[in-house]
Amino acid sequence: MDIVPNHTSHLHPWFQEALRAGPGSAARERYVFRRGRGRQGELPPSDWQSVFGGSAWRRVPDGEWYLHLFAPEQPDLNWENEEVRADARTILRFWSDRGVDGFRVDVAHGLAKDLTEPLRDVGGIGATGEDALPRVAPGSHPYWDRDEVHEIYRDWRKVFDAYSPPRTAVAEAWVPGARRALYARPDELGQAFNFEYLEARWDAGELRDVITASLATARTAGAPATWVLSNHDVVRHASRLMLPPGTDPAAWLLSHGTAPAVDPAAGVRRARAATLLMLALPGSAYLYQGEELGLPEVADLPAEVLQDPIWEQTGHVRKGRDGCRVPLPWTATGPSYGFGPGAGWLPQPAWFAAYAVEAQTGAEGSTLELYRSALRLRRKLLEGETLAWTPDAPAGVLDFTRTGGWRSVTNLGTGPVPLPPGEVLLASTPLPAGRTLPPDTTVWLA
Repeated sequence: MDIVPNHTSHLHPWFQEALRAGPGSAARERYVFRRGRGRQGELPPSDWQSVFGGSAWRRVPDGEWYLHLFAPEQPDLNWENEEVRADARTILRFWSDRGVDGFRVDVAHGLAKDLTEPLRDVGGIGATGEDALPRVAPGSHPYWDRDEVHEIYRDWRKVFDAYSPPRTAVAEAWVPGARRALYARPDELGQAFNFEYLEARWDAGELRDVITASLATARTAGAPATWVLSNHDVVRHASRLMLPPGTDPAAWLLSHGTAPAVDPAAGVRRARAATLLMLALPGSAYLYQGEELGLPEVADLPAEVLQDPIWEQTGHVRKGRDGCRVPLPWTATGPSYGFGPGAGWLPQPAWFAAYAVEAQTGAEGSTLELYRSALRLRRKLLEGETLAWTPDAPAGVLDFTRTGGWRSVTNLGTGPVPLPPGEVLLASTPLPAGRTLPPDTTVWLA
């Protein structure tokens, strides 16, 4: 289950009560309300900025301001308030009692904030996002990745461990790797998404460095390594991995996916190779809905249909994340390709029909069937948390052996390379005769 502990809706009964109750009330203590600066309190309490653009403060009719690190409709909770903490424990137990195995913790690094008066401006270190974290002392940013946040998750772990089996959790924490490992400690959430891997380019040297560092970081945390290629905040990897080095995905989206144009077939081929590489790594792999269909980004959504608040709050400078959130195609026909009885909340392009679950199920060579085959085989093969790199691998090739002796080889180069000896267990694309491994292809060997 996805749990969002940093904020509530502005329609939540708690927030509506806080608006009615007024300044100084217990209801407002559940959130972060402050008087503004300036002679009449007309200025925001600090220079803190919303991730979506603009000030992170919104004024209410009685003159106070409330904090929203994201949209104004998402007021931040005050995690120094014991009522907030108790309610979170109740929510975790509610879903765990109903058999939920674990939780994805949204914005896990944002709960603890330095609310001592006067509130501290962030100024030159970068007021908006997590990109400022490397420029400040670890744990010292006013509202990102503060050391106090780990006390919250140690408290949650007591709830998780009261169940048999213990409930699991994974942190969405956009912080440097060494700091992210803290969230994955056994007495906290247990895992954290590996965003260095997600952000790595399709380059053998860069990926090898990230994999090696990620495994080492996981060992320091006493947790499994994690791997992820796409999520609801980034351009789908079937498109993203095809962008030339130095291309800003946000700028690419503003061009509606035309600068540069991306060949969908080549993108799916590379994405399939990336998937088999990821699934061969030790640890836990996370899949984002739709990648099992090979879906590329819907980059050409017109402005009038965009739903992401980023578009408006940045003054149309950033298009936002709608292109990876278009509803999935289940069938090859219908008003929303089987997603529901009417149109989806975002329009689906006509080419979605060829990617539909219905079109791919049972189809030899389809991306969906590749995922199914890979996951079945992975269950049989995967054990241990180590890998051994092959020392004499050709340039542009990632080649490693796993526990049990099976081997994963990925050709990230521009030309074919010799296929190592061994029985082919699975390949991301059909292999040509003559035991060669084409570009943008991964093979598993026994």
